[in-house]
This record gives sequence, C-alpha cells and structure tokens, in this order.
Amino acid sequence: MSSQFTRRQVLKTSGLLAASIAAPAFSQAYPARTIRFICPWQAGGSTDIVIRSWAESVSKILGQQIIVDNRGGAGGTLGAVELVNAKPDGYTISQLPHGVFRIPHMQKTQFDTLKDFTWIACLTGYTFGLVVPADSPIKTIKDLVEFAKAKPGVFTYGSTGVGTSPHLAVEEFAQRAGIQLNHIPFKGNTENMQAVLGGHTMSASDATGWAPHVDSGRLRLIATYGSKRTKRWSQVPTLDELGYKTVSDSPFGVCGPKGMDPAIVRVLHDAFRKTLDDPNVVATLDKYDQPVIYMNTETYTKWARDTYESEKITIERLGMAQKT
Repeated sequence: MSSQFTRRQVLKTSGLLAASIAAPAFSQAYPARTIRFICPWQAGGSTDIVIRSWAESVSKILGQQIIVDNRGGAGGTLGAVELVNAKPDGYTISQLPHGVFRIPHMQKTQFDTLKDFTWIACLTGYTFGLVVPADSPIKTIKDLVEFAKAKPGVFTYGSTGVGTSPHLAVEEFAQRAGIQLNHIPFKGNTENMQAVLGGHTMSASDATGWAPHVDSGRLRLIATYGSKRTKRWSQVPTLDELGYKTVSDSPFGVCGPKGMDPAIVRVLHDAFRKTLDDPNVVATLDKYDQPVIYMNTETYTKWARDTYESEKITIERLGMAQKT
C-alpha cells in the first residue's frame, strides 16, 4: 500500500510538473519588466506629450516603467514598421496614426495594416486646424481661396508628413475649393511649427501643437477640421460648415504586434482605459483639445478594418492612389 501511495504521488507530481512546463509565459505575471511605447513622432509635439502622460499613468497602474521611444518621420508609420519586427509579448507597443490606413494605398509599405497589428484600445483623437502667422494677410479661409485662385501653387502649407490627416484634410479641402496649394511635409509637429513661426511656410496644418502659439498671438487659427466648432476656439469656423465637406479627427490609442496573448491584451487594455480617469491625463487631453474617443479591443479592431477600406476610397478620389 505504501508503494502504491508513493506511485500516486509520483504521478501527481509529474503531472503538475508537466502542466507547469506547458503553461504560457503569461503565468509568470505580466508585466515583469519595462514596456517600450513607440511614439512615431518627434519629441515635444502634442502626440508625444499625450503618450508620455499615458505612460506615466500606466506605469503606476501596472507597477512597471513604460519608456517612450520617439521614432519620427515617414508620416508617422515608423512605429508600425517596428511592431512588424517586435515580439508579441506585450513589451513593445505603439501608437498607430491614421497614416497606416492611407499610406498603403499610396505606396508600398513594410507592413500590412489588416494583418500585422493587435488593436488594443482607442483612447482619443485630434483637433486639427490650419494656422497662419499673425501678420499674414490671409485672415480667413475665404482669403486663402481667393489668393490660391489668383496664384495657383504659390501658397505653402506644412504638415506632419505625406498621407497624414493634416495633409489629407487640406488636400480634400483644396480639391473641393478648386485650388492648388504647395504641400511641405515635415517629420512632426515640432518642425512644422518651427517652419511657420520662422516664416519658411505660409501656413501649417496640424493637431493642436499650435495652441500655445495661437493663444500667445503669434499664430492665427483660421479653420478647424472637426464636425463641429471647438469649445476653446468657438469663434473659428470648421471647414465643414464653410461648405467644403471636410471632417477629420483621426481616433488613436495603443496597438501591439500581431499574435499577442489575449490575456496580455486585456491587461494593457484595462490599464490604458483607466488612464482616462486620471486627472493628469484628462488635463493633458484638455490642454491639446483632444476628445476622449474610447473603443475596446473588439470595436477598435472592427473600426480599423472599416477605416482601411474607407480611406482607400478617399485616396482614389483625391487621385493619390498608387499606380499599378
């Protein structure tokens, strides 16, 4: 009887050992080390500042440091390229801006928007607008249209890169207005602002990195791109209300590589969702007039697929589709 009992114990112990070996790495308590959050824009811009506020908040929630790694350029798609080559272990995440839905329709890319990513959570979106120097003779969109019709291709505007929302929104407006503008792409908000403030471009299309300069009187905001006017600059009209049928807010959040463990995705989703209750994060979003646009993993994934298809139609309408 003693030997039988010993045999049972051996079998039980062996079974437990086998189960522990087969258990996923996630059982070792994720996260166990520093998480890298790629910001595909230059440091100091509005997106960078928002992502850093998220990183600080989530670091406290998860008890592990989140470092922000800036990878500016290529219309904000360098984070997407990094995710393609990253392990799906939850230690590399990124913002994926609207360019990942558009640029693949315009040129070859190193990623497949529909296959290469895990859409963890959408948290916010942008307020976009067109600004000019305070001393510019262009004071309204009407002035801009009249100038551009008289001098086609002369009016310059900077953006955060080819295929980004600040670029595409102005091109859509220009097409509907029947004018030709001169687009100057930059790596991010910081360079874009430096150019317009330094007089190197006549205007800048961007997210609200221009807000401090508008408030200080150095730049003039002549239009925003939302479906309705902003609370902060309620006197400034939208392109849509002016009759140009152009609306853009570009929702975004946090994404990872394809093939992530659903349990890890849930941990990250829940942590980033909680940041929307963090007063410091809320204050940062308010500072840059970024609305809360929350989508859970399932909804964000569906939205990404639908947006990829709708952007294909937009790119084709603007005549910017890749030639085959």
